[in-house]
Amino acid sequence: MKLLLKFNLVFLLIFAIGIVAAGRVSWTLLERNARAEIAENARLLMDTALAARTYTSTQVNPLLETQMKYTFLPQSVPAYSATEVFNDLRKKHTEYSYKEAVLNPTNPRNRAVEWETDIVTQFRGNKDAAEIIGDRDTPTGRSFYIARPIRIANPACLRCHSTVDAAPKTMIERYGPANGFGWTLNEVVGAQIISVPTKVPLERAERAFEVFMTSITVVFIVIGLMLNLMLWAMVIRPIGKLSSFADRVSMGELEIPEFKRSSRDEIGVLAQSIGRMRTSLVKAMKMLDS
Repeated sequence: MKLLLKFNLVFLLIFAIGIVAAGRVSWTLLERNARAEIAENARLLMDTALAARTYTSTQVNPLLETQMKYTFLPQSVPAYSATEVFNDLRKKHTEYSYKEAVLNPTNPRNRAVEWETDIVTQFRGNKDAAEIIGDRDTPTGRSFYIARPIRIANPACLRCHSTVDAAPKTMIERYGPANGFGWTLNEVVGAQIISVPTKVPLERAERAFEVFMTSITVVFIVIGLMLNLMLWAMVIRPIGKLSSFADRVSMGELEIPEFKRSSRDEIGVLAQSIGRMRTSLVKAMKMLDS
């Protein structure tokens, strides 16, 4: 087996090991970074929803207070405003979904389903928990979610949710007296939940992974070609010439020109040694002839 072939086999083995190791490490990092990016975007959208809630409760609600005596306006409810703002955002960011899941909501669309109830229960059982991140199975595939607790920190909220008698009559006329009451101050009544299909971060990771692996493969190929050229020019070709020279000397061609190589590397040293051996052989042959 020729030296160049051996070198390429070893190089291919090293390349295969390197590409597998780099692939595993890069995929893990890219997937983690993609999920972290999705989580940060979800937090930003959640902060946007919180800002909409604050704006509604502090600026919109006081303006509609008089009108609420005659007709109930859902636009005065912070949860309603936050949900509507997010629904408008979803026109451009369709992959995200937002819900203010509440155990006992006034508006039926905010009622927590089974998996959302589990999250709210976790928040109620651990009052120090500020955020829950996880994955769940859905009929359309895996879904990534991030949740924060909805805690009754503003006493003004109890005006509508403490008892039926304290609530605005127009609200009761719209939603009825059965739901959305009995809340207490500092109680966790629900959770803000933003969900996004797991395939979204995975697709981002896959695109980055394909670009990275293609790039590193091209780099390895270029390096392999360059190493082959360097090996041929610096090792294979001079060793081939030196081997041919030594073979001719061994066959008795003592009058051939001296093999000249001025480099001081190992091949140069070998060439000088073979040259000295040829000179000694010539002298020995002349002594025998005499």
